[in-house]
Amino acid sequence: MSLYRVKQFYRSIFSKINDEDIDFLKINLETYELKLFNQLPNYEQKHCINVARDVKFTCIQRKLQVKDLIKVALLHDIGKTHNNMNPIDKSIMVVLHNITNGKIKAFKKIKNVNVYYNHGDIGYNLLKKHGYDDRFLFLVKNHHNTKIIGDIELDLLKECDDRN
Repeated sequence: MSLYRVKQFYRSIFSKINDEDIDFLKINLETYELKLFNQLPNYEQKHCINVARDVKFTCIQRKLQVKDLIKVALLHDIGKTHNNMNPIDKSIMVVLHNITNGKIKAFKKIKNVNVYYNHGDIGYNLLKKHGYDDRFLFLVKNHHNTKIIGDIELDLLKECDDRN
């Protein structure tokens, strides 16, 4: 296990949404999107905010379009609303994934396993009902897909997600 995972666990335990975060959300999400977003556990909300801020910063650095990607970053883990894993549950999933080299994925009937591995698909289906365009949905669905490379926006989202 890497030091990154220890840092990630620490952040999830002590994450708090502050006034600056709330302002950032209000600027970048519509009212109905805020309702969806607020269904995420607090630590996942903070993670998504951190990813979105990182996306914004990286897009500015690389002179890329920012607005839509910030919203994607804020909603990329929305599929996790279907199961409120706490940080310990999530840590157990990470450990089991590493110990089994991903073979735990076969137990997708277990809700935590299903959400851990399939939250991109779950988020895709949830957001599709709200009329998001195909590109937006593609990015949400594939933000953990390691087989797709060379897509500038998806690569940037993955990069920022991995850092946070």
